[in-house]
Amino acid sequence: MNIFKKMGIGLTKTRQALSHGLQSLLTGKPFIDDAVWEQLTEILIGADLGVHVTDRLIARLKESIQKGDPADYDSLRKRLQLEIKGILIGAGSKPTLGKPASTVMLFVGVNGAGKTTTIGKIAAQLRQDGKSVLLAAGDTFRAGAIEQIKIWGERVGADVIASPPGADPSSLAYDAVSSAIKRKSDHLLIDTSGRLQTNHNLMEELKKMDRVITKQIMTGSRVFGYARILVLDAMTGQNALSQAKLFHAAIPLNGIVLTKLDGTGRGGILIPIVEALQVPILFVGMGESAEDLLPFSADAFVDGLFET
Repeated sequence: MNIFKKMGIGLTKTRQALSHGLQSLLTGKPFIDDAVWEQLTEILIGADLGVHVTDRLIARLKESIQKGDPADYDSLRKRLQLEIKGILIGAGSKPTLGKPASTVMLFVGVNGAGKTTTIGKIAAQLRQDGKSVLLAAGDTFRAGAIEQIKIWGERVGADVIASPPGADPSSLAYDAVSSAIKRKSDHLLIDTSGRLQTNHNLMEELKKMDRVITKQIMTGSRVFGYARILVLDAMTGQNALSQAKLFHAAIPLNGIVLTKLDGTGRGGILIPIVEALQVPILFVGMGESAEDLLPFSADAFVDGLFET
């Protein structure tokens, strides 16, 4: 099954909230009045596109009609598709996760977003591509998280750097990067403790880990790319946007993974996150298996939102 088909299936609930609402509102309308614009605004906000993005989209639609573009459903849908795709593509280039640059990836996010599972799925895909992968159990506060990383390591054939529960996560990160340099690993994936974005001490600890990794990569004997990746749960809706802003303020994010997109009608939250942060989406989770963590495609996502 190709990515367009998988994305379309995974976005069923979000599409029902957005595209079907648009179709029922606009089909057969001879013209669009203020009441229709208000209902259209409610539909877009209800699909978690947020007030700012919704206002921008409505303004662009009104502008196109004033210039003489048709006001029928098909024309407005196509205009919306183009505008949303422009937001997603405008976030910039994704960090390179393959050769020639080897990559250190630091995964951050709140509890329950799916960081450790996402690490395992990405590791599985990299191993299938023949890459050497090293995992680091940087969530030193939970013994269960350390064990989970070890299970993924055994499953995909990747060594794991771990310390006893309660160890200093920055020291663990230092050891992991040192080991990746020594082993000439293609990729190092580092887990972190789940933390509320409002917890000052934990966010300061995350900044320290980032500083340790950055310094070691810059002074090490091997060239590594470095990607700070935020994992978000799509089911949290607008709270995911708040999380993204605060994590991005703490450390400069290079990419986002949005999990559980198939289980929610709130997948539209992806759009205001990208618009606000200008950080690209790397992967979206559309199921339980490693193959269901899909490389993000703006074309496939927008098609999935609006396909009939």
